[in-house]
Amino acid sequence: MTGPDELVRAMCRSWSGPDPDPDRISSYFAEDAVYHNIPMEPIVGRTAIRDFIAGFLGSFDAIDFDIHHQVVSGNVVMNERTDTLRGNGRDTPLPVMGVFEVRDGAITAWRDYFDMAAVDRAFGSPD
Repeated sequence: MTGPDELVRAMCRSWSGPDPDPDRISSYFAEDAVYHNIPMEPIVGRTAIRDFIAGFLGSFDAIDFDIHHQVVSGNVVMNERTDTLRGNGRDTPLPVMGVFEVRDGAITAWRDYFDMAAVDRAFGSPD
């Protein structure tokens, strides 16, 4: 079984590449997981997480997660990273702080803290 540190790193890597697969990304999550981008409403359940990821990736080619620091305490993983949203003819860096909870080899909770204005700029929305 993969430990919490490597599980989170593998999930982060799965967003990169020429064709990120929402099914593969969501496979890292428990059936009843909660994914919460703090500026938005939480998403509950692997299927809903998969659907959100598919919709989000529909706006981008891929997202590269550059983990600057990652710490683990028991089943909690925290990372400071820059997510680069690639698409719309440009790369948009997004500083993020992520908190993950892992149980039985799956992510049960993922909370990301970031500035929503940067995401709006990536989608072409005004500030």
